[in-house]
Amino acid sequence: MTSRWGIWVLISLQSNDLRFYELRESIQGISEKMLAQTLRALVQDGLVWRRVEPTTPPQVTYGLTEFGRDIGESLAELFGRITRRLSPRSAEQGRERRPGS
Repeated sequence: MTSRWGIWVLISLQSNDLRFYELRESIQGISEKMLAQTLRALVQDGLVWRRVEPTTPPQVTYGLTEFGRDIGESLAELFGRITRRLSPRSAEQGRERRPGS
């Protein structure tokens, strides 16, 4: 799990199991091809499970395995800490750059 998209998939699946199109909509900027490759790798790594419903068209749902949930919780916590620390710094830098300050 070395791609940035893998991190976003794990964070997106943290609260609910999602179907492919729901995941695609929840991760801004990811292409269908990249999402499919990322999900395939995460399933192979044992972080995500995949369930196919025998309907037409097939409905494919993804969710976190126990291992994936452990990793996803840690990533979400780390992401939250980074976001909180960067937000005040970004605001300060914006004030410093303003002309006339």
